[in-house]
Amino acid sequence: MKRDELKNILPHREPMLLIDEAEKIDSNTALGRYTVTGDEFFLQGHFPGNPVVPGVILCEIMAQTCCVLLADMSDSKKTPYFTGLNKVKFKEKVLIGDTIEITCSITRSKPPFYFASGSGSVNGKTAVVGDFSFALIE
Repeated sequence: MKRDELKNILPHREPMLLIDEAEKIDSNTALGRYTVTGDEFFLQGHFPGNPVVPGVILCEIMAQTCCVLLADMSDSKKTPYFTGLNKVKFKEKVLIGDTIEITCSITRSKPPFYFASGSGSVNGKTAVVGDFSFALIE
């Protein structure tokens, strides 16, 4: 699904909608993509003359990709809130012109809490990995 379709299931809007497209691979796994254009607000000061996507933004991209899976796990319109990040590692820089591909999986759930694992790669090289959790709250 593209951005317009994503807006039907994600609460995020520009400039915080940080995935261009996403798809469910199966009931527990999603794949998302985002291409860094260079016009993003988070590159304005990170770092002048050497723009690099901040790690916290990479975590948000992973979370938004995972939210594609959470949309089917709730009967009503609930908002997914981040509740934790664990074992996050940044392995490669993500730069202007790069397309980061994110794969996320739900690893367990205890509603309203959902636990996930994700990784992001650019040109086949792992850029970010981590575990995270959400709460679906009305």
